[in-house]
Order: sequence, then C-alpha cells, then structure tokens
Amino acid sequence: MKAAVRDRFGAPSEVVELRELDAPVPAEGEVLVRVHAASLNIADWYSVVGRPRIARPTTGIFRPRSNRLGTDYAGVVEAVGPGVTTFEPGDEVFGGKDGAYAEYVVADVDRSITPKPASVTFEEAAAVPVAGLTALQALRDQGRLQAGQKVVINGASGGVGTYAVQIAKALGGNVTAVCSAPNVETAHSLGADRVVDYATEDFTRREERYDLMIDIAGTRSWRECTRVLAPDATVVVVGGPRANGLLGPLGHVAGMRLGSIRGSRTMEFFIAKFNKPDMETLRELLESGQVRSVVDRRFAFAEIAAALDYQGEGHPRGKVVLDVSGG
Repeated sequence: MKAAVRDRFGAPSEVVELRELDAPVPAEGEVLVRVHAASLNIADWYSVVGRPRIARPTTGIFRPRSNRLGTDYAGVVEAVGPGVTTFEPGDEVFGGKDGAYAEYVVADVDRSITPKPASVTFEEAAAVPVAGLTALQALRDQGRLQAGQKVVINGASGGVGTYAVQIAKALGGNVTAVCSAPNVETAHSLGADRVVDYATEDFTRREERYDLMIDIAGTRSWRECTRVLAPDATVVVVGGPRANGLLGPLGHVAGMRLGSIRGSRTMEFFIAKFNKPDMETLRELLESGQVRSVVDRRFAFAEIAAALDYQGEGHPRGKVVLDVSGG
C-alpha cells in the first residue's frame, strides 16, 4: 500500500513522500479499513516540521520517533479481525488512527471508529474526528456549557472553530463567533447568533459579557479577555500563535495560565482524547444535520506535501482534506 512518511523534520515539500509499505493485518478486536479520504490538522504540520522544539523529547529529538503521518480518515471496512461482530466488510466508517495518511489502516472497534452516516461524504466524515472531538470536549467537558449561556469563539473559521460554533448551538449556547471578514457569512450560516470581524472590531471591547470563551486563535491576552468575561466565566484555550519556534502555542497557553492564577475566572487547557462515546455523539450530530463539515480545499493523495504546506502556511477556512482513494 502507499503511505505518507517522513524520516526527518523539515518543510513538507522537502521531507514528505509516498512510500510502498506492507498493508496492515487486523488483530483481535480490529478492522482493516480501505481509506477513501483523510483530513489535515495543525498538529500534523507540527509533527512534520518538528515544532515547537520544546515538544521534541516526545516527538523525537533528532528525528521523528515514528515516520508515519495523519490521524483522521474515512473509508470502507475491508476485513475484520477475530471477535469483531459490530462491523463487517463493506461498512462505511470514519475515525482516528495514527498513520491515517495511507491506503489502509487498522482500527480498534472499541475506541475510535464509528459508522459513517449515509448522508455524509467520505471527505466530510474524514474532516470530523480530531477537530470535532476538540470542539465537543472543549465546550461540554472543559467549558461545561449550559443551555442559554453566552459563549464567544475566538477563531471561529478554522477546523475546530467551525465545529465549535455548531456544537455550541446544539448544546443550547448563545454564540458569538470571531473571525475575519471573508468568513463572516460562513459563521452566520453555521448558526452563530453574532459574528465579529476582528479586523474592524475588537471583541474584547464589546459590552456583552460571556460565560465561556473558546480561545482557538490565541490573539488576546488574559487581561484583555477578562474585559468581556462574566465574573465566574471559563476560558478554554485550544490553540495559539505558531510563530514561536521554541514554544509554539504553548507560550500563549502559559501566559493565559499565569494570568488566571488570581481571580474568580478559570482557565482550562487540554488535548482532545479519542473515545467511543464521543465518536458516537459526533456521528449523531452529523446524521441529524446539526453539524456539517466546512471543507476549504481538497488535494489528491499524491499532493500530500502541498496540502501540509497549505495547512501550515495559511489559515484554512474549515478543513483541508485528502482524496486517498482517487475515486
């Protein structure tokens, strides 16, 4: 099978290639999936370029610990391992698995795979896992959003942001989306109650007070954010600026944590975790139409390096996806 690999850190166009590898074999409790589509996340770009450098002890100090790439995928079950009764060959599925930028992946049926709704394309389903889980867990678990509460999403037009707007509405939140002018219409179409173009208005100067802030863009300090936060509000930091090669977004995370030490408002930072119940929740949201994927650009599998360059250099509106099957 063909799989995307890199043996050293560097610019995607210089280090990423497609290589022929042996197809995996499903073990007990696993299924083999023929991948039709995959999607990119900013973490994939970080793992290629080797940033932030503070994370190198985990990702590999001199070279990557693993040469495989990708997590999000959608495809068709090709074979099942011993003991598997919940899936059978021909089932359309989506989920997350390390090394997903490949023609085949094996997945644990009890953890990070779920049926794909018939109404959703492979590309739309592949866009969901990491970004959808991040948005869901940020709002529901870290932010404890309750129906009727006001939430502001700073960075509402990217992968996590587009899902966060929709999931916040599904949870009953009153949503203010902060994004750039070209994305204002999209944010409205996703259900945002109000949309702020950050180029023309500073959302931290608004009179409105928010119970929850999902901070994806990381463009404002803790002190600035508190101007629009209710006394017992929560700020969930999901990302931050990537320009700092040493710390990356962790510099912003640290600044927000220090700012929150005193006072009644709280700050949370987390990394989304795959689990079966949350994958089922995302499937239900897709199936009901409460959540849809916003796809910015599509790349052929052979264009994986260009897709990663695009993910890292710009600010995709929604998700970037790969057509792995060529169908």
